[in-house]
Amino acid sequence: MLVLVIEYDGANFSGWQIQPNARSVQEELEIALYNLYKERINVVGSGRTDAGVHAFGQVASAEIKNVLIPENKIIRALNAKLPDCIKIINAKYFPFKFHARFDAVEREYVYFLSNDVSVFKRNYVSIYPLPFDKQKLFEIAPTFIGIKDFTTLSKINEDIHNNICNVTVSEWKENKDGEMVYRIRANHFLYGMVRAVVGIMLDYARGKRSREEIQEAIQKKERNLASAFAPPQGLFLSRVFYNEEINQILYK
Repeated sequence: MLVLVIEYDGANFSGWQIQPNARSVQEELEIALYNLYKERINVVGSGRTDAGVHAFGQVASAEIKNVLIPENKIIRALNAKLPDCIKIINAKYFPFKFHARFDAVEREYVYFLSNDVSVFKRNYVSIYPLPFDKQKLFEIAPTFIGIKDFTTLSKINEDIHNNICNVTVSEWKENKDGEMVYRIRANHFLYGMVRAVVGIMLDYARGKRSREEIQEAIQKKERNLASAFAPPQGLFLSRVFYNEEINQILYK
């Protein structure tokens, strides 16, 4: 079993998952693996990022029949076959069964937000031109911590039948560049969930919605009660967490 830790710039991709007539990160990886291992290999990602969304630490697993390349040469060999916007940062052969998606314990996303973005950062920081109260972002973030049904704050995805997520981290910080950075960690994320959470928090920070309205919207489990979704550009899959043994292998 080949396991990869990957970073990518999602600006020019339709997302992680292979789609007809669209460029995807998964397809680029499968092409690179085919060119190296001379077999068709299905790559399984820990999660499906949307169009324009990036990753610092996507994890992927793939069944390899013929181990042609030594472990210490995989990173260089794969990166030589991949476009510059995708980079393998770790690669390991696991001597046991592993599934990048189903074996994940938690995932963490970060979201970068500013109302003044350089043209060189426009694909990596979401521009929000309207005035908002930063302190209100700090105070509303903990509202999303805990075990909750996030149906309201998600898009329809027929592949997902469990809309209950256990959020363990939800916090805003301001970095040295004056950008607002949101971090959220959970055992499970729904389609569009992070952008929906950021969107409803921005409405709170602008005084358009109260804490009570947000809590009621979540409880009602009705998607029409969500706010406008935040743009995808500032969103990054930051890290995927597994059991301690696997974490030590992937991240030591």
